Amino acid sequence: MADLKLNQLIALEKGAKATGEGALTRLYHEVQKTGPMSGISRTYKPLDDEGDQLPSEATKLQLRVKELLRGTAEPVGRLLDLTATKDAGNQIATANVVVDGVTVLSYVPVTTLLALEKKLVDFATVISKLPTLDPAEEWTWDDATNSYRTPVTETVRTKKIPRNHVLAQATDKHPAQVQMYNEDVIVGRWSTTKYSGAILETERLALAGKVAKLAAAVKVAREEANVTTVPDVKIGAAIFEYLGW
Repeated sequence: MADLKLNQLIALEKGAKATGEGALTRLYHEVQKTGPMSGISRTYKPLDDEGDQLPSEATKLQLRVKELLRGTAEPVGRLLDLTATKDAGNQIATANVVVDGVTVLSYVPVTTLLALEKKLVDFATVISKLPTLDPAEEWTWDDATNSYRTPVTETVRTKKIPRNHVLAQATDKHPAQVQMYNEDVIVGRWSTTKYSGAILETERLALAGKVAKLAAAVKVAREEANVTTVPDVKIGAAIFEYLGW
């Protein structure tokens, strides 16, 4: 097998895996069929010339263990060779992650790039759910509390005070007519400052943008690493030579 690029090996390995594992599965089932692996040859000879002449009987062998093993060695061996070559390629295939002309990561292995690409999808999902500040409020950063705060707002506290309202003055014949009512009287003031551990929507969008740029750069790096030419690695023949297949 000529030297191939890593992405070509990955594609070839998928097909070889189906073929190799299929061959091994068939071998597993075939070796349990004892009937086709049994044969017989019988001939009959009478004791004298006047005795009955009976036809010979024969059952041919249909399966042979050694042939089955040899037939499996080639597809499974190819799968092992491709896997070993791919894994060897993964050890040498690296690329830099560059964002806006700045190298963020250097010589990152292709397997790490693949894992990072998947993890950045998780990052983006989390960022999309980050709580943001209520835009209806005015927020400023407060170093003392390490959070955002609003300006102080004041509201009054009132209390209902019962009052008397004289509708008619008392006379020598009638008592005064008085109506009771409650008057709201200011008794104090609330000074309120709101604090929040959330972030500005602009901050969330900026963070999401950075993750998106990094994800795109990682994808480019992975594709670059995947075109690394990988020297052919052979292990299948040595394994099956040792096993005697």
